Amino acid sequence: MTPYGLTTEQRTEPLGLGETRPRLSWKLRSDRRGAAQTAFRITAALREQDLDEPSRLIWDSGRRMSDDTLLVAWDGPALQSATRYHWRIETWDEFGAMSGAAQTWFETGLLHRDDWSAVWIGRDPVNLPLVDPPTDEERSFPDPAGAPLYLRQSFDISAQPVRARLYATARGVYEPSLNGQRVGDLELAPGWTEYHRRLQYQTYDVTKQVHAGTNVLAAIVADGWWSGHVGFDPSRPARHYGVTPAFLAQLVLDFADGSRQVIVTDGGWGERPGPIRAADLLMGQFVDARRSSWDDDGFQPVAVLDTEPGPLVAEPDDPIRITAELPATIVDHREDRVIVDFGQNLVGRVRLRVRGAEPGRRIVLRHAEVLADGELYLDNLRRAAATDTYVTAGGDETFEPQFTFHGFRYAEISGYPGELDPGDVSARVLHNDTSFTGRFTCSDPMAEQLQANIVWGQRGNFLAVPTDCPQRDERLGWLADAQVFAPTATRNADVSAFFARWLRDVVDGQDADGAFRDVAPIMVLDREGAPAWGDAGVIIPWLLWRTYGDRRTLERSFDSMAAWVEHIRRHNPDLLWRHRTGNSYGDWLQVDAETPRDVLSTAYFAYSTRIVADAADVLGRTEAGEYRALHDKIRSAFIDAYVGHDGTVEGGTQTAYLLALGFDLLPEELIAAAADHLAADVEKRGNRLTTGFVGVPLLCPVLTEHGREDLAYALLHQQEFPSWGYSIRHGATTIWERWDGWTEHGGFQSAAMNSFNHYSLGSVGDWLFGRVAGIDQAPGSVAYKELLLRPTPGGTLTWARAEQETARGLVRCGWNLDGGQLTVEVTVPPGSTAVLEIPTPDPGSVCHNDAPVTAVPSARGATLRLTSGRYTFTATSY
Repeated sequence: MTPYGLTTEQRTEPLGLGETRPRLSWKLRSDRRGAAQTAFRITAALREQDLDEPSRLIWDSGRRMSDDTLLVAWDGPALQSATRYHWRIETWDEFGAMSGAAQTWFETGLLHRDDWSAVWIGRDPVNLPLVDPPTDEERSFPDPAGAPLYLRQSFDISAQPVRARLYATARGVYEPSLNGQRVGDLELAPGWTEYHRRLQYQTYDVTKQVHAGTNVLAAIVADGWWSGHVGFDPSRPARHYGVTPAFLAQLVLDFADGSRQVIVTDGGWGERPGPIRAADLLMGQFVDARRSSWDDDGFQPVAVLDTEPGPLVAEPDDPIRITAELPATIVDHREDRVIVDFGQNLVGRVRLRVRGAEPGRRIVLRHAEVLADGELYLDNLRRAAATDTYVTAGGDETFEPQFTFHGFRYAEISGYPGELDPGDVSARVLHNDTSFTGRFTCSDPMAEQLQANIVWGQRGNFLAVPTDCPQRDERLGWLADAQVFAPTATRNADVSAFFARWLRDVVDGQDADGAFRDVAPIMVLDREGAPAWGDAGVIIPWLLWRTYGDRRTLERSFDSMAAWVEHIRRHNPDLLWRHRTGNSYGDWLQVDAETPRDVLSTAYFAYSTRIVADAADVLGRTEAGEYRALHDKIRSAFIDAYVGHDGTVEGGTQTAYLLALGFDLLPEELIAAAADHLAADVEKRGNRLTTGFVGVPLLCPVLTEHGREDLAYALLHQQEFPSWGYSIRHGATTIWERWDGWTEHGGFQSAAMNSFNHYSLGSVGDWLFGRVAGIDQAPGSVAYKELLLRPTPGGTLTWARAEQETARGLVRCGWNLDGGQLTVEVTVPPGSTAVLEIPTPDPGSVCHNDAPVTAVPSARGATLRLTSGRYTFTATSY
């Protein structure tokens, strides 16, 4: 049994950590049946080699009798700024024998305000209109005013440093360079947060880029989310946080003799316009390559904009990076225009190699998700121009914009000199670089395409914040979209740090009355959150606890969670949530149905209250009993107001029944009747759904839980409108925002709101992992410690399997039907146990490696209790 996957604050080897008491985690692997950790020891040192020298250790936890592997808090000496710490984990197995060891490191950032001596620099906003105004050609670009800053400072050092770190951030987005070479591989840093509350800085190891003699530190800084176009309200100014971008940086050089030199942003830096003449996240980027970037001519003194660093925090999660590059196929070539297809709707930008162009040639790239009659369909982009322009310097050159991103599958390239070689154009995929940890496969290509569409939707919309869509003039962090999809997101990737960081924006947006907002960070929509939207501030912290064991985020969120419930209770003393519902959206984008808004809102009131009660229990808070009692009263009020004696729920929609069943809001004696009403509605519609954003995540799980997996599978396989299969049959490679984004009978839906990359309706992915393949956890389990494995054959599938790197280790579950035999294969990681339910009509037929085993008969077949290990069972299929 060996430890692996070591993380500090849920990240691998983080550089520039901001937590003063970070949490350490590891996973375990073993081929031995029943393997489990019974003790561990953590040691730490300032140098890797000192881990083997007991006298040089700075912390030794001693051997602790514990099976803990998750988020063990640092209990050593107080951490120092800008210091690398190496740590080792040693584990003991169930026999008391040392079983394995592994080691890693983390490095702290600048932990204290006094560590910063840099000041904010930029272009003087008073003189902004007078600096190098756009040319007539540049005025044709959608946003010619946003010219980025080109900043530089030279400095001399007498010797090669042994260690060099750059700490940098921007009001805007930035790209640093040192001695003509780009620093790091981060994109659109520092990302997007509630800038007035928190602005992230990044840490870079630049030891190999500095040399003795004269060096030049430089950066390009563009508007980004700080002062560029964000959101969809044209009546608001484009500059939401400030008028112009700014830069803050500190280069710390340590030398072999123990001396230190610090280079900071200050009034000695120079600034001038450069080749990038305009850059905007929504509008695109304009580059005139004829202009020089970094020669000594034309630099003017910068303005010192602010001497206080402000609310700086170390970047706490995985940054945005380029994670893939996709080739192009030419689909149309006429005269001066080429349309290329990358085969996948994605988020990122185009990289274009230009060969043999004369100076001054203007090449324009436009982007679209779909085609209409062979042309780019641009109407659904609304105000987002999504246009990149490149004016050539002459010769062979490469254009790739760095301060914008687009949602697209197709690109139109006009003005390209000569014949475009498909090998000279590619799509570069951008998103927060979370580790993808889950995989689902099955015998149905359409279901596999559905899973691929879900994953690509997550890739494209987990960019700085969990956005609603990546292509049009919106790209906001909508709370309901995130909360309905979050369980699926945790299946596909390790999003623990990503969501924990975004939740701080959610909490920061809460008002004095306890209301969360519809979006976070707050942008355009500064109003009380709607039911299911504001509830994300309660649901997601609880999900992070259940999925990753993240108690700290639950602790930090609890007061705001309780305040949200109190906000609802205060304005709805009869416990039916009908007042102060914000811009109540109901079951957003439901089709051929109308779920009563008060039914939905009251169901969520009950659900959030129950979560607050459960969280209070976990945290040992005295309020647990109060919220448990409140939940019971809301539940009773819901039943009295909305549930009939025959199990009907007011509204009679699929979502109304799903909420009542999924949130446990029905008397025991009416559950079966309500489930029958739900099933009858699906059947009378020809096995079609009506659910919108709120109902979709509950649809297949609730049907399966109540014995109607046949209907859940019928919905999965459905290819007529409305269904997941309908969009796939018509070429979808991501999840659409709405079921009727395009239909054979109606064409495109209204361009006012029609995204073809919007993950909410992909929340069915949690069911693919949890019930089709069968990976789930028991109701009281945390971080998959007590697995509940329930593979559920059905539909036209002959096999399905999933694997998931949980917080404790790798879990696998899958099944195969061959004639009259069902084979189930599972893997349980060390330290976890499992209850496996095998769906068979004959529990006595269950065998393991051809040897009969004793299984407990159950309503679904046979139940087995397993310790860690790999297992293969066979049984009579149902």
